Amino acid sequence: MTRVLKAVALGGGHGLYATLLALRAITEDVTAVVTVADDGGSSGRLRRELGVLPPGDLRMALTALAADEGGGARWRQVFQHRFGGTGALAGHAVGNLVMAGLLEVLGDPVAMLDEVCGLLGVTGRVLPMTAEPLDIEADVAGLDGDPGTLRRIRGQVAVATTPGRVHRVWLRPERPQACAEAVCAVGEADLVVLGPGSWFTSVLPHLLVPDLATALATAVARRILVLNLVPQPGETAGFSPEQHVTVLCDHAPPGFTVHAVLADVSTVPVPAQLHRCAVALGGRAYLDRVADGRFTDRHDPVALAAALRRILVDEPGDRGHSSRPRDRDEWSNLQGEEKRQWP
Repeated sequence: MTRVLKAVALGGGHGLYATLLALRAITEDVTAVVTVADDGGSSGRLRRELGVLPPGDLRMALTALAADEGGGARWRQVFQHRFGGTGALAGHAVGNLVMAGLLEVLGDPVAMLDEVCGLLGVTGRVLPMTAEPLDIEADVAGLDGDPGTLRRIRGQVAVATTPGRVHRVWLRPERPQACAEAVCAVGEADLVVLGPGSWFTSVLPHLLVPDLATALATAVARRILVLNLVPQPGETAGFSPEQHVTVLCDHAPPGFTVHAVLADVSTVPVPAQLHRCAVALGGRAYLDRVADGRFTDRHDPVALAAALRRILVDEPGDRGHSSRPRDRDEWSNLQGEEKRQWP
């Protein structure tokens, strides 16, 4: 009997949501490891008022993995519903309130998330990066009109929307305790996917939690880094695909490597440059068509699933493996037998 592939996806927000939908098409054993530094919107309000983990990104991950039929589908709809009006509940997602209440009753975020997984019919698991809410701080240049002057800003929303150029981020507390179950999931995984998502506030934070970073660096799983489709205003404005990889290298712990860096073919003007950056991370670049035609900044989960399958078939499990990249012409000209061999 063939063992079910164990997949772990790390990130937050819409990027993680797309990755989880893609992984659901590949395996039923999917674990989401989610950032917990959000301080805006409904999540920020609940965090400030109740001191709980910001639930928004966790809710998004749960609904991505929720059952498509029966009670799970109904609860997914309810969890995503937001109250309107102008009262105290305006803007809150129902799921955020349910999770905040469950957390107060159970006292354990992992137990709370497992309970919600049962409610939504999730076959995988959703886990927080840490069991305590975190703050993100960053050194940002250009806020005073001088690109050489760095100013320190704090908070996920502030970093994500800064008009300056982010140079480096870190967490407060600086060395938070990783969720033990998340560390275990990474260690037992066959496939680990990091990204896409808000680069400095959803992707890189996973590399800044010491025990989680160590687990990622030593995991036997195939590790795939999925790049964003477009730079994000403020956070990564003007960044090329190569700069995204370089920034990740600067924040990654010693020994961290990936087997593949996946990017949409239309977003990489010079494939050879991206490949050189991928080699610096121990892997190779893969160019494919993974964008959602309706939204220029979002991945198509179906296309992303197909691209991940192709990498799994093509990519040996040897650490540090690299080879010549396929550029845009090679992908567009790929025909016949090789295409038919892809799952």
